[in-house]
Amino acid sequence: MFARRIAVVGTGYVGLTTGACLASLGHRVVCADVDEIKVERLRQGQIGIREDGLAELVSEGVAAGRLSFIVGAAAALDELEREGVPVEVIFLCVPTPMGVGGIADLAAVEAVIEEVRDALPPNAVVVNKSTVPVGTADRTAELLERDDVAVVSNPEFLRESSAVNDFLHPDRIVVGSSSQDAAERVAALYARLGAPMVLTDAASSEMIKYAANCFLAMKLSYVNAVAELCERLDADVADVTEGIGYDRRIGQAFLSPGPGWGGSCLPKDTQALLQVADAADFEFRLLRATIDTNTRQYQRMVDKIRTAITGKRTGSLTRRRIALLGLTFKAGTDDLRSSPALGVAALLKQAGADLVAYDPGVLADEVLIEGSLMTVVDDPYLAAKDAEAIVILTEWPEFRTLDWSRLADAVAVPTVIDTRNLLDPDVLRRAAFAWVGIGRTMRG
Repeated sequence: MFARRIAVVGTGYVGLTTGACLASLGHRVVCADVDEIKVERLRQGQIGIREDGLAELVSEGVAAGRLSFIVGAAAALDELEREGVPVEVIFLCVPTPMGVGGIADLAAVEAVIEEVRDALPPNAVVVNKSTVPVGTADRTAELLERDDVAVVSNPEFLRESSAVNDFLHPDRIVVGSSSQDAAERVAALYARLGAPMVLTDAASSEMIKYAANCFLAMKLSYVNAVAELCERLDADVADVTEGIGYDRRIGQAFLSPGPGWGGSCLPKDTQALLQVADAADFEFRLLRATIDTNTRQYQRMVDKIRTAITGKRTGSLTRRRIALLGLTFKAGTDDLRSSPALGVAALLKQAGADLVAYDPGVLADEVLIEGSLMTVVDDPYLAAKDAEAIVILTEWPEFRTLDWSRLADAVAVPTVIDTRNLLDPDVLRRAAFAWVGIGRTMRG
C-alpha cells in the first residue's frame, strides 16, 4: 500500500485514535492541536486518554518516525512540506459540541478551514471526520473557495474504551464526496483493513452517522421502556432480551436496560438530527419520543431508589446517605460527559440526599462535579460507609468482585439498587443485601 502524507487536526478521542491508527497502517501522520501543553505531553507519550492500546500505538508511531505532534493546523502542513512531500489528506477531528437549540456547533471546523485554506496544496483532500450536520461538506467547500481541493465526508464510528479496536476492525467504512477520485483516495487509506466500503455522496455519508447513532439511542430507550413494562407485568427483562436478541434482525447489542443513555455522541447527535428534521419541516416523532423516554428514565431510577430506601415512591430522601458506584457514562472510560449517572445524581441531590460516590475511572482529586453535587472518594468501601443504599450506575465489571460481605458490614442498611443489572442477585442475597434490579422479577 502506498503511504500517504496526512495531517490530523484535533487530538481528542477521535483525532488521536485516527492519527495513531493511520500511522500504524504505514502512513506519515502529523497530528495538530491548539493546546501547547497537550501537544508537549503527547510528544512525551502521555496521551491523557483512557483507551486500550492507544498509548502503545502512539509510542510505536513516534518511534518509527511515522507520527508526530505539533501546535496548529497550518504548522502541520508546513512540517510535511519541509519533509519534501506536501500534505495529501487533512482530517478535521475537532469538537462539534451541541450548540444553541441542539444543533451542532461548527465554530472549530470553520476556524480550521480558515487557517489552512490558503496553505493547502493543489489536489489536497479535506476530510470531515467529526460528526457534522448534513450539508457540512458543501459548506466546507464554500468556505475553502478552492476548486482544486476536494471535500470528503468520512464519519467515525468509534466507541470510547474500544476506539482502537473499532478503527482497526471496523464494521464498515463510509466515504462520501461529489468527487469520486477524492472518495477513492480516502478509501484507499484503509485498504489494509479489508472492511466493507460504502462509497456515496457527502450528504448521505453525513446522514449515515446520525441515522446510526439515533437508531442505537432508540434501541436503548426501547429496551428501558420494555424493562418498565416487565416490572408491571411480572416478566423478567433478562429473559425477554435474551429471547429477542437471538433474532438476527434485532441482534443482542444495545439491549441492556440501564439508567439512561449518554456520553459524548448520542445526546448531541439525537438533538442535532431532531433540529435537522425540524428545519426540513419533518416531525420526527419517533426520535423525539426516544429523547423524552431517556429523560424520563432518570426520574424513574430516582423513584426506584426512593422506594427501596423509604418503602414509598413519595418518601423523603432528605439527609439520606446514598453510595453511588459509577459516575462515567460507560465502563472503561473516564468520560463524564452527559453521563446518566450524573443525571440521576442531580435528581437525588435535588431531593435532599447526601451522596458519596466512587468510580474506578475517576480520581477523587481530579473530578470536578458542578455545584458540589456529591463527595467523590477513591475507595468503594469508604463510599458505602453508613449508606442507606448502594446504587450501581455504571457497568464496571470490578463491581462484581467487590467483597459484598464487607460492604454489608459498612452500610447502615444493606440495600443495592442495580440500575445496570450488573450484579448476581444470589451473591448479594448471600451477603444479606436486598437487591433491586431493572425489569427483573424476584426470581431473577
